[in-house]
Amino acid sequence: MGKQIKSANAEKQTNIVDVKAREIASSCTCFKLRKASRAITQYYDAVLEPCNIKVTQFTLLVAISLAGPAPVGILAEELVMDRTTLTRNVALLIRDGLAEMVPGKDKRVKLLQLTASGRQLLARAIPLWEEAQTSIVNRIGKNNWRDISLKLTAMTALTLLP
Repeated sequence: MGKQIKSANAEKQTNIVDVKAREIASSCTCFKLRKASRAITQYYDAVLEPCNIKVTQFTLLVAISLAGPAPVGILAEELVMDRTTLTRNVALLIRDGLAEMVPGKDKRVKLLQLTASGRQLLARAIPLWEEAQTSIVNRIGKNNWRDISLKLTAMTALTLLP
């Protein structure tokens, strides 16, 4: 009898977990955003392949270009990234000669900037990015994209609040 009760309880818990898992998959903000992000990332990666970079590298090159010579910590805040993760990703750009660390006015502070090779790669990749961006915006509609973009910006700002 005890085994039957344990089995029934385990089955009930499994059913509850399954119901909650379906609810999460259909309504969780993070689940849906991460799934969409993976799909969009795969698309951009395929389009950027002729430049031999991933969209994660492309967006870092764009951010470094915009920031100009800047400390990694500032760039991490701007990208809403963990500093350690950003440092690891930047190390690959430095290894490939696309970015470099240079001394700041205060010699204790090192600044990150693009190299000439990094700017050249970015210049070659931008038309491919434009192709991908245009394709996606056209498929979902310009007004829908504008709404999504505004909502994503608002969601990012929301998560930065204490």
